[in-house]
Amino acid sequence: MTGDSTQTEIPSRYRYAVIPHIMVDDAAAAIDFYQRAFGAREDIRIDAPGGGILHAEITIGRSTLMLGDAGTGEAEAAAFASPASLGGGTSVALHVFVPDVDRLAERAEAAGAEIIQPPKDMFHGDRTAILKDPCGHMWVFLTHVADLSQEELQRRLAAAG
Repeated sequence: MTGDSTQTEIPSRYRYAVIPHIMVDDAAAAIDFYQRAFGAREDIRIDAPGGGILHAEITIGRSTLMLGDAGTGEAEAAAFASPASLGGGTSVALHVFVPDVDRLAERAEAAGAEIIQPPKDMFHGDRTAILKDPCGHMWVFLTHVADLSQEELQRRLAAAG
């Protein structure tokens, strides 16, 4: 798919989004991975009194993600769980728009992410890759390539079968 120079980098409906807060078993290692794999910037880190990370915030592209150790006393009291403690599955996928999904997927795979779907152009107008991080969280990275009308979206969906 090709886009034109008048399209927006991130569709307006996604510019102001809910900020996800994920729980992991080793937040420090997760932050290190996100820095290496996704180019994340660590913005805030609050250590838990008994060890681990109570709360951290990172930025990936223009998106903020909150995270912390599931094993801290405060997290356990609120019944938060990591994907590993749930048998490795998750009911959430984290979507992030990036300027170059192909480059990000290569970088993430080199850092240890599992590529579930390599980057490919999708009917919805985005080039999309699906990754699983070492903590078990699912990530959908997208590069926006075309603004589509609802009619064009439906036509492409039907053609994709």
